[in-house]
Amino acid sequence: MKQIKLGNSALEVPEIGLGCMRITGLGSAKAVRELIDTAMDCGISFFDHADIYAKGEAERVFGVAVGPALREKIIIQTKCAIRPGVCYDFSKEYILKSVEGSLTRLNTDHIDILLLHRPDTLMEPDEVAEAFTTLKQQGKVGYFGVSNANPGQIELLNHYCGNKIIVDQLQLSIAHCDIIDSGLNVNIHNDAGIDRDGGILEYCRLKGITIQAWSPFQYGTFEGVFLGNDKFPELNRLMDELAEKYHVTNNAIAVAWILRHPAKIQTIVGSTNRQRIIDISQASGVTLTREEWYALYLAAGKQLP
Repeated sequence: MKQIKLGNSALEVPEIGLGCMRITGLGSAKAVRELIDTAMDCGISFFDHADIYAKGEAERVFGVAVGPALREKIIIQTKCAIRPGVCYDFSKEYILKSVEGSLTRLNTDHIDILLLHRPDTLMEPDEVAEAFTTLKQQGKVGYFGVSNANPGQIELLNHYCGNKIIVDQLQLSIAHCDIIDSGLNVNIHNDAGIDRDGGILEYCRLKGITIQAWSPFQYGTFEGVFLGNDKFPELNRLMDELAEKYHVTNNAIAVAWILRHPAKIQTIVGSTNRQRIIDISQASGVTLTREEWYALYLAAGKQLP
């Protein structure tokens, strides 16, 4: 598994991470441990959590499955700030409280990376900075980032936090890539040219911030996956063709498309199927050509101006 630097830090991480939102569906800590071991065998030692996944149960069952000996071999990232059905909360009190809860459930004394899950328009950035400083000084969190944030929001936080934001987790796939569409349709009067995120892709490249791609197989937030979907016949045909060429599966091609981008995007995959994890991990050994990358983009129904 290829490694990349996380943002402008010295921390090296695998370019594919495992999202743990659905691991409670495996039914037992033993099954979760088997999934973790499979991921580790594939070089995937990075595990992405959030305090709201299964109302905290995902962190808890993961903490049970991971013993002390394994903990130092893996990288744990978790997220906080969503209070479901209530609000988003970047207050110092809530961040500190959330981290304490995650540490307890994960059965660990430190979290490698903490992300703020969704932008809080009522945030007081000096409070965020105080929370980050406290957590860093106490050794409870190593690095910090955000999820679904635009450049202005990151700039505001970094201004107060001493440039501690090194990750932005964003939805990205071949069929859902607004952050790429807008950059390819500059000065063009069409929907694809609408800049909905402030040029976050280029901003992160300039600032040395790692983009983490979530939902790499989805074509919308809730619509479903494009793999094997009749709505994307040309895309699936081409993915199957490239899968045969590179001796991998179509889901590996979908991830390889993201990894091919020179922004060095880390892809977070959320499968709980062990064989699928093995298949997806093969994406790290595939480097699509420029022509293949663009062909997949066009096959997803995109157009070049």
